[in-house]
Amino acid sequence: MMEASNDNSPVGDLLVGANAIAAFLGCTRRQAYRFVYDGLLPSFKLGGTVAARRSTLTRWMADRETGGMKVSA
Repeated sequence: MMEASNDNSPVGDLLVGANAIAAFLGCTRRQAYRFVYDGLLPSFKLGGTVAARRSTLTRWMADRETGGMKVSA
């Protein structure tokens, strides 16, 4: 029997919506939206909803920790 894959499951890679992105990053929904719309966070639109991949955000955070891709304040 084949089971359907749900990318929004806890083990899936896709984060759909600002709430899911914020929960993953440990910030507020408003902060997640600000990061997205200021172009600071790697994300994309899925329909009309903001989305991001856990794997991409994990790499993005690791780059920031090691000093890569610096963002000016």
